[in-house]
Amino acid sequence: MIDFRSDTVTKPSKPMRDVMHSAPVGDDVYGDDPSVNKLEAYACEHFNFDAALYCSSGTQANLLALMAHCERGDEYICGQNAHNYKFEGGGAAVLGSIQPQPIENEKDGSLCFNKIAAAIKPDDNHFANTRLLSLDNTIGGKVLSLNYLSQARSFVNDHNLALHLDGARVFNAAVELRVDITEITKHFDSVSICLSKGLGAPIGSLLLGSQELINKARRWRKVLGGGMRQAGMLAAAGQYALENNITRLSDDHANARYLASKLNELNGFSVDMSNTTNMVYATYSGNTEISKIARELKQQGILISPSKSLRLVTHLDVTKDDIDTFIRALSAHI
Repeated sequence: MIDFRSDTVTKPSKPMRDVMHSAPVGDDVYGDDPSVNKLEAYACEHFNFDAALYCSSGTQANLLALMAHCERGDEYICGQNAHNYKFEGGGAAVLGSIQPQPIENEKDGSLCFNKIAAAIKPDDNHFANTRLLSLDNTIGGKVLSLNYLSQARSFVNDHNLALHLDGARVFNAAVELRVDITEITKHFDSVSICLSKGLGAPIGSLLLGSQELINKARRWRKVLGGGMRQAGMLAAAGQYALENNITRLSDDHANARYLASKLNELNGFSVDMSNTTNMVYATYSGNTEISKIARELKQQGILISPSKSLRLVTHLDVTKDDIDTFIRALSAHI
């Protein structure tokens, strides 16, 4: 199948599977899985944080960060399109008793600092305590600038807030900006990084922060049922992904731009050309129902998520030839 639904659909490569098969393992809840420990130590060194925690998913890593930063009845500020607000089942409120305060995202994915400042609650018993600002990078395929991140750091310092990054695709941002990842992560008190999207691991995310914060997060991971035993086989896949699959993300970005240009040539499609990473957003106004087109494409071995506003994602299992195959098949059905 040629699968454009998400970069979460990637399959582990043969070399990655070999590393997983031979990984030394132990009991991670006891802290003695050598492959998990190696991955966490590697992440600390390369991201310049004191501590790291291997998690089952990005949703779990984000929830642990929120619960470690905030107490019951506290509040965090984020974007209306923030993943940990819109797409994670309301976990902060349901499981952490933490109130989200969403702010409308600007067109470039950023949040207006004046709007954030207006949303910070006063020190008054009538209100939740505002503790944290959470940003996404990338967000909807868009990259937040280094200058904006620097301003965000100054803003939270001025307002006595902590700063969290949902960095599910932060390596896409770093590759697009052509900077070392620490040029992004240095601005944040905590960062979550997904290993199972563009990096190609089958499962897992990392949460990074201070030793104190990660200690709290580790306890909450256990409470939430996220303590894993012989997790080293999975961690080894994440280690392989970090060591081998970062620089190639530029191929996904180039393929996304190619896909966008080809899609924009088809009748009925209008493409947002402002995205610079691995996501293509297009609107469809043709006469044939997009759900019908999706069913016909599936019969030809091509998967998309049907919607009037299409999101197509490139990743390590999508080649330029795959895109040409998709465009030819799509043009025959519209």
